[in-house]
Amino acid sequence: MWIDTHCHLDAAEFDEDRDAVRQRAREAGVGLCVIPAVERAHWSAVQALAHRHADAYALGIHPLYVPQAHEDDLQALDDALTAAKDDPRLVAVGEIGLDFFVPALCEPAMRERQWAFYMAQLKLARKHGLPVILHVRRSADLLLKGLRQVAVPGGIAHAFNGSAQQAQAFIDLGFSLGFGGAMTYERATQLRALATALPEQALVLETDAPDIPPHWLYQTAEQRAAGQPQGRNAPEQLPRIAQVLADLRGLSESALAAITCGNARRCLPRLALL
Repeated sequence: MWIDTHCHLDAAEFDEDRDAVRQRAREAGVGLCVIPAVERAHWSAVQALAHRHADAYALGIHPLYVPQAHEDDLQALDDALTAAKDDPRLVAVGEIGLDFFVPALCEPAMRERQWAFYMAQLKLARKHGLPVILHVRRSADLLLKGLRQVAVPGGIAHAFNGSAQQAQAFIDLGFSLGFGGAMTYERATQLRALATALPEQALVLETDAPDIPPHWLYQTAEQRAAGQPQGRNAPEQLPRIAQVLADLRGLSESALAAITCGNARRCLPRLALL
């Protein structure tokens, strides 16, 4: 069995065939998906999806959604986490973090707003005894600074693409690192080297579906201009993505499945109840 530790099954891209997408993933061996929310308006949807498909979910406010978030969304998140405290399918606070790739989010005022929402959500994770699922994009060092100020019970650094030193710092704080479609590109030499060299207890697998398509789904700008749509990523791609990691590390598919599923259950302990 595989665990997709990061799948946005609630995204609009799946509106036409969401149940069929999940069924194909199950047939491919993906026994569990973790569905992280990105804003308050999505919380009830991810909860319902997790229960409908016997999956797991996380509640939080994504940094890309911080600009339109309201201050009372943080109190609403506290209330939602309290209401779901006995729900074993609630496994984390997420997706939260910082994004310094999008230019509009790099303005001083927006950096401060992102930081405020990030720190507030770390405090909620600590209050509720939950791990966190982190969005890490050109922000690893500042995320680590926040984690050192507000200790939480570990979690996952999603779509990690930082340095070996940053990776070790997350590991030292009890985090696993999420690897997915970006690792399948041969030109991603630094990322593939990291995926090869990290201790095995640091590795979890994810798709970030419908985003971050693996290389076999990617369409170039020229292909898109010619009318070929970008391939939609989906959780059924996880076993093929996993095979890339298995090949990089010289592992069998069954060994990698056991390692990554064990890691997922360790860093998101409620997964072990499902």
